[in-house]
Amino acid sequence: MEQRNLGRTGLRVSRLGLGTMTWGRDTDEHEAAEQLKAFVDAGGTLVDTADVYADGGAEYLLSRLTDGLIPRSELVIATKAGSTTTPGRFDASRGHLLSALDASLRRLGTDHVDLWQVHAYDPQTPTEETLHALDLAVSSGRARYVGVVGFSGWQLGKAAAWQLGHPGRVPLAGTQMEYSLLQRGIEREVLPAALDAGIGLIASSALGRGVLTGKYRHGVPPESRGASPHLAGFVQPYLGERSRRIVDALATAADGLASTPLKVALAWVRDRPGVASTLLGARTAAQLQTSLSVEALTLPGEIRGALDDVSAPVHRYPDQGWTEL
Repeated sequence: MEQRNLGRTGLRVSRLGLGTMTWGRDTDEHEAAEQLKAFVDAGGTLVDTADVYADGGAEYLLSRLTDGLIPRSELVIATKAGSTTTPGRFDASRGHLLSALDASLRRLGTDHVDLWQVHAYDPQTPTEETLHALDLAVSSGRARYVGVVGFSGWQLGKAAAWQLGHPGRVPLAGTQMEYSLLQRGIEREVLPAALDAGIGLIASSALGRGVLTGKYRHGVPPESRGASPHLAGFVQPYLGERSRRIVDALATAADGLASTPLKVALAWVRDRPGVASTLLGARTAAQLQTSLSVEALTLPGEIRGALDDVSAPVHRYPDQGWTEL
């Protein structure tokens, strides 16, 4: 599998990454072990987790697997901090972040993470305080590189400029954002800001929360996320008429390539400008194997262009300039 630099840093990550959001909750230890082995066998290195996935269970499960199945040295481990037990509340204060990092390291059974990320922007904490925690994590050896998750364009630009404004600060290596044929909102400001600052994009939800697999074309399957009590609201925003048009076009493209909507959707995100790695989230090892097979697919220019057109986001002022009334 191709390895790419994360932004303008020396950190190399596999262009497909393994997400662990379901580990310790919907994915048990046996399935997680099968996923990790398949991922590493395919050449994957980047494994993304967070302190709140299964209330720390995903990190703990990853530590068990690196203790006996896959050597820690073969993985690029990324985790996150900043979420709290209160829904919608984030705490990116220096104290909370560093305490969370220490707890993550204990669960992961390692003395450092390769990429440490602030899980969300916290408007109650000065940005410079949040970023100082990232500097301390690197200077203490607890993290090798740092990044952010879910920052808007201006938030990312402000953070990047602050870090680049003084030689002693650690530049942001990556930003993790949702990106798919159904969600191209980051192209308006976030992606241009990342490209300008030399920050690599780690794309999540590349399958449009599962909708781009085509499984929802004729209703909500009973075993799908859309039918799950705790994930139905996550999928519902992508089940409208616009999504149906995009999924239909995706299915047509897949038929023409003798492929599947899943593979075409992943390939589209994987090869977008600025994308360093695309995270694969799977409940089972069989699902992950299917996603990993996208490595054999490269989209022809005409197919890519057609998908670009059908999924194009609406950008008006100021992106298209000013028109006199």
